[in-house]
Amino acid sequence: MVRVTTTNRRDVLRTSALLVAGGALAAGCGTGQDAPPAAASASASGHPAATPRTAPAPRAYPGQPAQITHGPRTRPQVALTFHGQGDPALATSLLATAERNGARLTVLAVGTWLDEHPGLARRILDGGHDLGNHTQRHVSINAMSEAGARQEITGCAERLKRLTGSIGTWFRPSRSPTASPLVARLARAAGYPHVLSYEVDSLDYTRPGADAVTRKVLAEARAGSVVSLHFGYPDTVAALPAVLHELGRRGLRAVTTTELLS
Repeated sequence: MVRVTTTNRRDVLRTSALLVAGGALAAGCGTGQDAPPAAASASASGHPAATPRTAPAPRAYPGQPAQITHGPRTRPQVALTFHGQGDPALATSLLATAERNGARLTVLAVGTWLDEHPGLARRILDGGHDLGNHTQRHVSINAMSEAGARQEITGCAERLKRLTGSIGTWFRPSRSPTASPLVARLARAAGYPHVLSYEVDSLDYTRPGADAVTRKVLAEARAGSVVSLHFGYPDTVAALPAVLHELGRRGLRAVTTTELLS
């Protein structure tokens, strides 16, 4: 039996207090809404330290139409939304640029792209961005049969759920800014209360050059705007810093669509 003296009693009490404080701090990590995802932490071996948290699910926004083109005009915010496919290096560069500038994006991912680059789903969420569904194969969904269109929506939703635990926060139709009544109904049945459209088309997919992309976005964006952009185009990567700088100079903050509408 160890004899506890006055001196080592103080040491024991001091050590106990430190352990309690450390436990309280550990218990508070990762429980808040703004806490970093568990997937962001890793052990010394490089493997994730814990199972990633479930991604946010779709939600209904009372007062918003079935097909959303913009958010409230009363707050100095815009949503930069990206069609998710193409070179993963360009996608990663865009995400990193946004994060360095304090911006958060909305990414509508194509299912086949997720099949080829499954790690990007968690990368997007770990950066604080929205992640949604842009159909499985990026075909003209409004021209498809009911069965085909349903499979395009649910196919991508299933991949998102397998990778993140959620079908994603948004659905956007492929090859069209708006959904046909049939596609809108199928999206609702799949769990998406709204179709996410947009009011500003950057036309970056036409490869007009970074300056043209910047001018197009800045000429039309205003408070509440939802802007359509794309991964996979070097012009977009080159344009993003100037777009974010000028939006900031105007007092407009680039936020996720979820934040824009909340």
